[in-house]
Amino acid sequence: MGLRKRRYDNGAEKTPQNVRSGPSPDADWAVELRSVQRRYGRGTSAVHALRGIDLTLPRGTYTAVMGPSGSGKSTFLQCAAGLDHPTSGTVRLGGTEITGMSENKLTALRRERLGFVFQAFNLLPSLTVEQNVVLPMRLAGHRPDRHRAAEVLAQVGLDGLARRRPGQLSGGQQQRVAIARALVTRPDVVFADEPTGALDTRTATEVLALLRQAVDDLGATVVMVTHDPTAAAWADRVLFLADGSIVDHLDRAPAEQIAARMTALTAPATTVRAAA
Repeated sequence: MGLRKRRYDNGAEKTPQNVRSGPSPDADWAVELRSVQRRYGRGTSAVHALRGIDLTLPRGTYTAVMGPSGSGKSTFLQCAAGLDHPTSGTVRLGGTEITGMSENKLTALRRERLGFVFQAFNLLPSLTVEQNVVLPMRLAGHRPDRHRAAEVLAQVGLDGLARRRPGQLSGGQQQRVAIARALVTRPDVVFADEPTGALDTRTATEVLALLRQAVDDLGATVVMVTHDPTAAAWADRVLFLADGSIVDHLDRAPAEQIAARMTALTAPATTVRAAA
């Protein structure tokens, strides 16, 4: 399988809180957040993790989300994926509003229409590669489709390894299994949380290329939280969060430009600490 990195032109634009991606308000959005706030606690001790996020992402796009520690990246992903409930605002995935949806319905939606890739792989060691890949089908109450499993395993470069167990694979191969599992149900969105955090540089590049290929060749929609500018450079758009708000974005930017923007976001806080 050929792994390639798309070359991007340098380009940047600064935007206010509201970020709109795509051709028109009538587009078929994969992810849609409207005035999403997430507050933990009450009164003066309340923590405002998200402060009114407005965001629309078209299908077939690759978005990276970055920000300083405590900026709201994890809360953003959890609310967008239906893993946490916003305090206010609405979330739609693939045109379906999930705000206020019952936990049973949310669980069914996540199993059938969303894919997840985590830093820790989250594979079941007692199951074979194939069994791990078709697990979302089983959990959704569907008969496992071995043909579909073989198809996605071939797409991620694991053809012939279906009967092995995770412990017999390298870290990079295990993350490929996790990507195959995320893609097997042809989800509306794949959410990736630091997917290369536990991998060496070469293996991380291969995994990021697979996510890029899933978007370019398979029409997947990927939303990835990362702290790594090199990883973010594979995305079509990088969103920057600070203090629970989207404060900036870059389109098709190289790693150096993304790193510089991150430095600019964190510089004021660093200066204050140094002065103290």
